[in-house]
Amino acid sequence: MPAGLRSGHPVRRVPLAALLTSTLAIAQTPPKSTAQKATTHRANELTLAGLRPGRDAAAKATRLYHGWPPQLTNNGEQLVWLGGCRGNVFTIDLDGDQRIQVLRVTKGPRFGDCVATKPPSWKTGRGLRLSDSTAKVTQLYGEPDSRSPSTKNGQPLELWYYAFDWAGPDVPQVMEVLCTKEKDGQPGYVVEITLAAPSL
Repeated sequence: MPAGLRSGHPVRRVPLAALLTSTLAIAQTPPKSTAQKATTHRANELTLAGLRPGRDAAAKATRLYHGWPPQLTNNGEQLVWLGGCRGNVFTIDLDGDQRIQVLRVTKGPRFGDCVATKPPSWKTGRGLRLSDSTAKVTQLYGEPDSRSPSTKNGQPLELWYYAFDWAGPDVPQVMEVLCTKEKDGQPGYVVEITLAAPSL
């Protein structure tokens, strides 16, 4: 005989409908997955090519790349480095006090012998480089504030915009990453990175 009957107390039965409702509620409670954490992840950036816009001056750039003097200048308002065999271009926009306001690296066509020329590696402080996948961009910085269609030299691209004003006024305020579009299930890749002290 069941214990509940032997003690003189009736057995308490839980209605099947209530049991199913409870089970479904547990099953539908979303777990705290890594995917959810990834959507809330965000990080700001301070430097590009070893320089910090809004803080560093042109003199630091020429010291840092003394082996690679700038090939072009624009009336003292801009410095431009050509990246040798990689064909990449590094551009610095300056204010009237020769302080860096905007840093930009752009992917160009490869040419020559990279082993012999040893071009500099222009990357962000968190390690994002030209030709990296868009998956790495979101891994490092989270989802952009916006994505918009863009073109360059007739190539359809996508512009990823990051605003860093949430990190305070003492950090660069904007980063733009120009990427190729995802194709056949393969992520796009980075063709240009811009880091700026002011808003663009």
